[in-house]
Amino acid sequence: MIEDNETIDEFLARHAADVEEAVRKAAAAEIMPRFRQLADHEVDQKAGPHDLVTDADRLAEKYLTEVLGALLPGSVVVGEEAVDADPASYEALQGDAPVWIVDPVDGTRQFVHGDPGFCTLVALAQKGVVLASWIYAPARDQLATAIRGKGAHLDGVPLRSGAPDPGRDLRVATSHPDYTTDEQKRDLLGLWTDGIEPRPCGSAGLEYLAVARGELDATAFSWELAWDHAAGILLVEEAGGAHLTRAGEPFRITGGNALPFTTARDAATARRVRALLSGAA
Repeated sequence: MIEDNETIDEFLARHAADVEEAVRKAAAAEIMPRFRQLADHEVDQKAGPHDLVTDADRLAEKYLTEVLGALLPGSVVVGEEAVDADPASYEALQGDAPVWIVDPVDGTRQFVHGDPGFCTLVALAQKGVVLASWIYAPARDQLATAIRGKGAHLDGVPLRSGAPDPGRDLRVATSHPDYTTDEQKRDLLGLWTDGIEPRPCGSAGLEYLAVARGELDATAFSWELAWDHAAGILLVEEAGGAHLTRAGEPFRITGGNALPFTTARDAATARRVRALLSGAA
């Protein structure tokens, strides 16, 4: 719990491990017991057949909302499933209070199909600035963390993304076609060029982890929902990477970005990918 006159930095110094514990417990209690064990009645559609939600999503988010809210009194939680039920709750990102941004199962489609490529995403932000993040892949037991100004880590080991190897095609994960409008697909067409190897993305959080590890060179996404991007973008930043919107500005979790946007393992790669996005100046 935050103490009188304590700053968010001081709170994180004392409680980052408590957030990690909460994320792990949410996965252990609500997600992993249902992995490859889902019954038909535990899976629903939201906007369509490619937009799934499960009991694991709902219950893990409920657990994290209760624990994180109690850990930092005065904070609010913006969770994917809560916003689906009450879209107005997304506006908390614009306020002054600290905000926990939660995606309980990022990569729900993979989770439903028994693929281990899913994760839980938690970020702490205030006034539009992401201050800390946790990306936990429970089926792989991997935890990536970042605190602004203090670096990025995977299972306690520092992450440095580095620059891509010269002379080879860039590996770029793009918005998945099942979630992409015709207009968004046109905006991404510039990536299909010499020197680029684009592929549809899986879990956004795990794609960001791959960028931070230097296994993937960049992402190019055409949507801006904060729970998909906040945790991963900070992880990549703290590993030495960069992000740019189509307009050449940093991505903002509060919205209003010129899309698509890219997040890359170094600034030069971010500029190169951004230049290929349709309409970039």
